[in-house]
Amino acid sequence: MNKVNGAPGPRCVRSVADVLAGIPLFRVLGEEGVTAAARAGLCRTYAPGQLICYQGDPGEHLYAVLLGLVKVVFTSERGDEMVLNIMGPGETFGELALLDGSPRSASVIALRSTSVFTLPRAKLLKLMSDHPGLADEFLTLIGKLVRKLTEQAGDLAFLDLGGRLAKILLQLAERRDDVHGVILDRGLTQSDLAGMVGATRPAVNRTLKAFVARGFISIKGRTIVLHDLAALRRRSRV
Repeated sequence: MNKVNGAPGPRCVRSVADVLAGIPLFRVLGEEGVTAAARAGLCRTYAPGQLICYQGDPGEHLYAVLLGLVKVVFTSERGDEMVLNIMGPGETFGELALLDGSPRSASVIALRSTSVFTLPRAKLLKLMSDHPGLADEFLTLIGKLVRKLTEQAGDLAFLDLGGRLAKILLQLAERRDDVHGVILDRGLTQSDLAGMVGATRPAVNRTLKAFVARGFISIKGRTIVLHDLAALRRRSRV
């Protein structure tokens, strides 16, 4: 069961407000508006593997990750899964369903112990009424989401598996250059990676082994060390 912390207390309000203040969507509210938003929502904590929201659920809340890591998963009618995104602290989800109250288009699952702030649709609309700039930022957020989905569709159409996998590894590493390589350990399985690139787990495993053989990466358990970022970037474009 997920732990429901309920309405934030004074200390929790401050910590939630600190996270919200770093999110462009809420930054336009100013200090008082951010604090009001923090008071208007709820805090919930989820264990690794727990569902935060289900595909098909009513879209009644906006979510912001406070701590931890989540994956956004689309499930087909046959039960096949595709991982659409990985999100960490300061990132939001649930925006599309809020636009028209339609059911959620994907499920969200905690990858680690995760704390999430939820803001009801009615209270978000009240904040937009009080702060018109929030509506503009919300539209900008939706635009970025649509562009990301368009890019993912293009990658599936025009990049081979190696190119898609190289691109995902670079995105997950957040493009941090380090002379010792970028260590990527986000609790993801090869099945998760397969879901992100639209391939089978065996195919991803073979491609990862090919990257190891070429010195691009090394693997130990679920930890992937990116050694040759330049080569991965070149591979992500072909």
